[in-house]
Amino acid sequence: MNTLVDISDRKKVEDAAQRLAAIVEFSDDAILSKDLNGIITTLNPGAERLFGYTSEELIGKPVTILIPQDRQDEETEILERIRRGERVEHYETIRRRKDGSLVDISLTMSPIKDSEGRIIGASKIARDITEHKQALERYHLVLKEMNHRVKNLFTLAGGVVTLSARSAATPKELAEAVRERLAALARAHDLTLPDVTNGGQKPDRTTTLPTLVQTIIAPFVNQGHARVTISGPDVPVRGGAVMSVALLLHEFATNAAKYGALFSQGGHVDVTWSIWKDELLLAWREQGGPPLTGPPANEGFGSLLARLTVTGQLAGKITRDWNKDGLTINLSAPLERLTQ
Repeated sequence: MNTLVDISDRKKVEDAAQRLAAIVEFSDDAILSKDLNGIITTLNPGAERLFGYTSEELIGKPVTILIPQDRQDEETEILERIRRGERVEHYETIRRRKDGSLVDISLTMSPIKDSEGRIIGASKIARDITEHKQALERYHLVLKEMNHRVKNLFTLAGGVVTLSARSAATPKELAEAVRERLAALARAHDLTLPDVTNGGQKPDRTTTLPTLVQTIIAPFVNQGHARVTISGPDVPVRGGAVMSVALLLHEFATNAAKYGALFSQGGHVDVTWSIWKDELLLAWREQGGPPLTGPPANEGFGSLLARLTVTGQLAGKITRDWNKDGLTINLSAPLERLTQ
């Protein structure tokens, strides 16, 4: 006598288990499980890639091996929540890799129950959010830079009117001078911006340092009065370096117009540069502005932006000397970075 047993339900369960195992196996996220004592019991290849350990190195070890010393208390809190049957979602924190480096992650954790419904451990999904965090930092930096630039432009617009009024004899001359200076200011401002038609990338421009300096300082030059003098060799500036150098010079000129030599009627700025051992050496020297009593108590955003531009994008150095008779800024950068 033959007996037929319907195993379709069991087959469905096995198929579902295989699909789930495949999802865990090939997931880019780190997936691991631990018991209620925080001992790692399983992990997938994604966890091996994220943390740099093999499964043999982690299974049976406390999960605290992955937690920086200053965040060890997190595990106690998480285990308490798991014991209460709570699910922990999108918990942003930092973990330590085998090589000692730190990684920003988002954790999602759920209780694991046995066949009788008792909580016996927890499953943990860790997603690397390093790129997300870096993008968020860049986003906030851009917002701060936009706010900084907008406020500067309003201030400079008022300064342009004041500067033009000093030499204009008639309302017509004043209007023409204001239009010319605002147009020059717009041209200088354009050089400091990325190409919005090319995904925000730095535009592929080619110019020389004298041309770049003259374009940036044009809005601040009073006709008939040499308030800014420039001196130096024809140094080519190409590609993304055009925007970087323009941003620096625009920041220097803006601060001089707001607080320094270009703020005072008799103020003067000397911009000089030279080449020494494959490096550009540039000096911005102000005289005749309001007396200086020393450096500001805190680094302003404009100064921070200038420093990051020099050290990051130009691989150079920048120093400021707050002399009583005027500010002097010295910067150096490898010539090769001016043509990249």
